[in-house]
Amino acid sequence: MLAGSPAKYLPAWCLPMLRRFARDPKAVAAIEFAMVLPFMIALYIGAIELGDGLAIRFRSTLAVRSVTSLASQYVSIDTSTMSTILNAASTVMTPYSTSNMAITLSEITTNASGQGKVTWSCSLNGTAHVWNSSYTLPTSLQTANITVLLGEVTYPYTPGMGYAISGTINIYQSMFFYPRLTSTITGPGTAASSCPAS
Repeated sequence: MLAGSPAKYLPAWCLPMLRRFARDPKAVAAIEFAMVLPFMIALYIGAIELGDGLAIRFRSTLAVRSVTSLASQYVSIDTSTMSTILNAASTVMTPYSTSNMAITLSEITTNASGQGKVTWSCSLNGTAHVWNSSYTLPTSLQTANITVLLGEVTYPYTPGMGYAISGTINIYQSMFFYPRLTSTITGPGTAASSCPAS
């Protein structure tokens, strides 16, 4: 262990330079900047990640709206048309990758009591709802004998820099549309096997 003042162990030429550095306001600013720099970098990267996440969420909303609105303009949708409609979401999501994005389009009909049932459902890269299964609609849509289209998008967003902190975030958006040209839209066939392959 060194005893006494640390200054006596430094070279003679070093002491005047250290005294000038300690008195120089520029040196203080440099030290403060060095202390603040990591926080500034983290804030900058965080802002980029947040901006990307918000942009993807906005485009996911736009994608599900586009797909559901497009489907609502048909009287019947065959397998080929369904494939075209579902793939339209990828165009809306450009320039973001859609390799893992799931898009699902379903038709829900209600009975005299307003209870929903899945008439048909197809999905691209996801899991469709079970055909003829019950579905609980929002309270505002629990009306007797109606048909609505349900569009759903799930986008797994993986932050480039913040993955270790947050992991993958699943951005989910859904939207309901009424058919525009008919009371009920005929789906692709009579079973899930009629849907286009993912």
